[in-house]
Amino acid sequence: MGAISRRRALLALGGTAAVAGGLEWMAPGVASAADDAYPSNTALYADPALTEGVDYGRRYRRHAASQQDQGPFPQTTILALHGGGIELGTSELGLAVAGYHPATMAATAPAHDYWMFEGLRRSGNSELHVTATHCDDPVAVLLAAGATRVVSLHGCTTQQAGLPANTQAVLVGGLDATLKGRLLTAFQNAGVQAVDAADATDLGGTDPRNICNRTFTGAGAQLELTTPLRDAMFGTNTAAERKNTTTDLFWRFVAATRTALS
Repeated sequence: MGAISRRRALLALGGTAAVAGGLEWMAPGVASAADDAYPSNTALYADPALTEGVDYGRRYRRHAASQQDQGPFPQTTILALHGGGIELGTSELGLAVAGYHPATMAATAPAHDYWMFEGLRRSGNSELHVTATHCDDPVAVLLAAGATRVVSLHGCTTQQAGLPANTQAVLVGGLDATLKGRLLTAFQNAGVQAVDAADATDLGGTDPRNICNRTFTGAGAQLELTTPLRDAMFGTNTAAERKNTTTDLFWRFVAATRTALS
C-alpha cells in the first residue's frame, strides 16, 4: 500500500463522523490470522451473505483540530479491529481509551479519534476476523495514516501469548519503541501485568503492514489482552452488560493507556 500524506488522509475524512452498526452479541473464542475466512475487509464487505448492521458493524469518529493536539489535526487514533463478539471487551476498551464512557458515550476525558469493527452475531463472530496486516477499511486506513500515534486493542488467549493459564496480562507490541516503553511503565505503575511482545512472533505487532504501524510516522503500538485480563474487567461479561459493569481494573487499564499517550 502506498504512502498517504497526513494532511490528505485527514482532509479526506472531512469532519467529525460516526457510524454505528447496531447491537453486539457475545461469542466465544479468539480468532487468528490462520483462521481468517476473509483476506481483507474489502472482501468481507463484498460478501453478499453478510449484512452490515446484522452480522457486523463499524463505528468511527474523527475530531476537529483542538488546542490539546498542538497541531492542525488530532494526533492519536485508537483502533479496535475485532470488537463486539470477535475479541470480547475490545469495543468497550477502545471507546474508553478514546475518551468515551462505553455505556453512555459521554466524553469522560479529552477525546481521541477512533475506529472499530464489531461482530454482531449471536455466535460465529470469529469468522469475521480480519488480521491487522490485511485491514484495508478505507476509514481505518485514513485515520491511521493521519495519526502520529496509534494504539490498536486486541484480545488473545493465554496459550497464544505463551503464558500460563489464567494469567491476566497485556502484551505490548508495535514499532513505536517510545510509546511501547511508556505503556509498559504506565501499566506497571497501575498494577497491570505487562509483557514486552517483542519476542511474540504472532502477537508482536512488528510487521510494517500491521495497521497500527501504518501511521504518519510509520510506527504504532499494539496491545494484546489475555482472556483472563479482559474477563476481570467486567462484572457481567455479556454483550448487553459489559459496558454497564466495568470494574476498577478496566478503568485503571484505560487510565494507564491514556497516561502513556499523554
